[in-house]
Amino acid sequence: MSDEDFWRLAAPYRGELLAHCYRLLGSFQDAEDLVQDTMLRAWQAFDGFEGRSSIRTWLYRIATNACLNVLKSARRRVLPSGLGAGSETAGALPKIDTVSWLEPLPTAGDDPADLAVLRDSTRLAVVAAFQRLPPRQRAVLMLVEVAGFRLAEAAATLGTTTTAARSALQRARAALAADQPVQDDVLPDPALDDEVLRRYLKAFEDADTAGLAALLRSDVEYQMPPIAVWFHGRDAVLEHHTRRIFSSPRRALPTSANGFPAAGTYRKRADGSFAGHGIHVLEAGGGGIGRIVVFLDETLFPAFGLPATLPG
Repeated sequence: MSDEDFWRLAAPYRGELLAHCYRLLGSFQDAEDLVQDTMLRAWQAFDGFEGRSSIRTWLYRIATNACLNVLKSARRRVLPSGLGAGSETAGALPKIDTVSWLEPLPTAGDDPADLAVLRDSTRLAVVAAFQRLPPRQRAVLMLVEVAGFRLAEAAATLGTTTTAARSALQRARAALAADQPVQDDVLPDPALDDEVLRRYLKAFEDADTAGLAALLRSDVEYQMPPIAVWFHGRDAVLEHHTRRIFSSPRRALPTSANGFPAAGTYRKRADGSFAGHGIHVLEAGGGGIGRIVVFLDETLFPAFGLPATLPG
């Protein structure tokens, strides 16, 4: 078969492979590199592909084992909430650059069914929980529970027996059951998502404390990797915005991450322009926004289709 045949068959799986590698690695940038490498390896080996499994299974096998090789020497990626208890006051904000922080995943597509799966399997707290599993347990769980492979197929992908894969899957399920993040009602609702994001952007740009307060649940969590401290409760989040955010002009643009509404925010520079500052991922459910994770990394902006700077 030709190169054209390969790309016609393989390209439709690129998005789900990216999400799969992201769940395993906790890093969008690493996942994108691994998917590119997977496609290159598969293209180079395509003449030898005999069709004894589907091309989807073959691609997952290459991608999963590439991720496992990376994970042999990689540090576990975390959120600030994985390092200690939250604070109810907006105190000092120590930054830690020696920790491997979880990254957000740009949302691709807008099909409600696909978004529901993406939200369920890439919620930041869920991906953080995945990172606490040993890599091979993590892999078999992702292959069976998310990608939908049979246990025997997952075992073949990992080069192990079905019995060993079943044992790893059982241990992974038990570990997650003991460490399961709180699940909110966060099924995608485009109209609600748009409204929450619109009001969030307006409150942010208008420095509107009351408008922001109306969006937040009383038990909201607010995290800002690479800052180790995180806030728990509406009062702490509002105090943080009053002291540090709303004291200077800011701008914000809409985007989407991990299947949730998100915002790329900008802060004013000395020359009057605005520089990219953070990607805010908003998880709304149960009567308001229950979790905001702000990734303070301007290098993420291109992946979300956002400009690095805005004019003054």
